[in-house]
Amino acid sequence: MERYDVVADTLEVLAYPDPTLRQVCEDCDPADKSLRKLARRMAKTMYADNGCGLAAPQVGVLKRLIVIDCDQDSGAKNPITLLNPTVIETRGPEVVEEEGCLSVPGITVPIRRPAYAIVRYTDLNGEDWIIEGDGLLARCLQHEIDHLNGITLFESCDLNERIKAMTAYEAALAAGAKAGDTAVPSI
Repeated sequence: MERYDVVADTLEVLAYPDPTLRQVCEDCDPADKSLRKLARRMAKTMYADNGCGLAAPQVGVLKRLIVIDCDQDSGAKNPITLLNPTVIETRGPEVVEEEGCLSVPGITVPIRRPAYAIVRYTDLNGEDWIIEGDGLLARCLQHEIDHLNGITLFESCDLNERIKAMTAYEAALAAGAKAGDTAVPSI
């Protein structure tokens, strides 16, 4: 039984070091109708935890499926579901910015990523698309696709930052950090 077959609308977000987060995911079959329900529940979970992206392995499903919504400032909720996404090109200068992750609550980590990304994917209707963007969208696409390849926030940063991040993460968990927290909760 998959972890997403539960009664609640939202799903449990796995926290590092759950071994599921280090697994490489299998391709999705766009004809699989259960993916619609999974994507809908993942989007609800992402919004409930104040995220802008969520990958299926973060909820215990080893499928190449992500949901993103990097334009929530308008108040509208317009998630995009990407099946089998692949980065086909990155370009521009590499930019270091703080990234949070629903599976690594309580901290942000400086991550170096290309400023622009082009991604090929299939939607829930089986149609092929290309999405491209810069800024938060490029960063979110790269971050979530990393999850599909078993790469967590800790593997995405340089070694010195990884050591600091692991220490900060242990402290955040001890302080009660939950998915969606980007800072250690007040005690």
